Amino acid sequence: MTNKNPEYDFKWCPGCGDFGVRRAIEWAFKDRAVKTQQSVENNVVVAGIGCSGNLVHLVEGPQPYGIHGIHGRTLPIAFGIKLGRPDLNVVVVAGDGDFLSIGAEHIGPQAQRNLNVTAVIMDNGVYGLTKGQSSPTTSFGTVTNSTPFGKIEGKVKAIEHFLALGVSFVGSGFSGKPRELANLITKAMEHPGFAIVQVQSPCVTYNDTYDYLKGDPKKGIAPALYDVPKNHDASDWDAAFKLARAPGVPIGIIYQAPGSVPMEKRIDEIKAKAKPQSPQELLDAYVIR
Repeated sequence: MTNKNPEYDFKWCPGCGDFGVRRAIEWAFKDRAVKTQQSVENNVVVAGIGCSGNLVHLVEGPQPYGIHGIHGRTLPIAFGIKLGRPDLNVVVVAGDGDFLSIGAEHIGPQAQRNLNVTAVIMDNGVYGLTKGQSSPTTSFGTVTNSTPFGKIEGKVKAIEHFLALGVSFVGSGFSGKPRELANLITKAMEHPGFAIVQVQSPCVTYNDTYDYLKGDPKKGIAPALYDVPKNHDASDWDAAFKLARAPGVPIGIIYQAPGSVPMEKRIDEIKAKAKPQSPQELLDAYVIR
């Protein structure tokens, strides 16, 4: 990474889950390029602030366009890109702190517009880049650098939150299974509308959850991760919400709205209804009579 990007000598901690997410996104871009016969440059990665944001500089192989934005504002930037260039495939990469704290206010509006982008959220339950403060997905009562006597807020349950806000595709993945994650991200990119893939991506330095997620028989810890049941109906919102509320961490497609109509198609339908006006008619509209 140093030789490739000497001006961006960012490093993730050895064992960081974000390495697996990066690899999964690279594979997903390659899979999409083969299926669509479009180059990887047809993709745009919009990154937020945090450890996750470094991903935009570290993608290997053919390069997508990349924008390292500002904290919590990945969705407004992605919104602007899709308005100007709806033909581009836009992928947001963000962390739980970036996306679910200051960025949380943007999720609902984009869900209701059905903005046609894919958001990959690397959830490690902590602010890793700024040295271990509690994040929205940190559990209640957890002692961190910013909560030395325990966190007073409850944990944001991201999957339930996305479903409640009307996100039309909700997936759940794990950084430790990059090939499966790549397939999930590919399906999210193929979805016509707003897709979010919530990824468990442990922070080995400040919140190592590998034992909790994968289990450890020697310690008597059962794995929290499990595959979405084969009989789960992802088109059923009630079934998706029930699955999201079940114990453990299901991996796979939680919800995919049937008949999803993306934002750009909605805009085209509105344009078809609008009566074209000449420049003079537009100027006359400002005249006070």
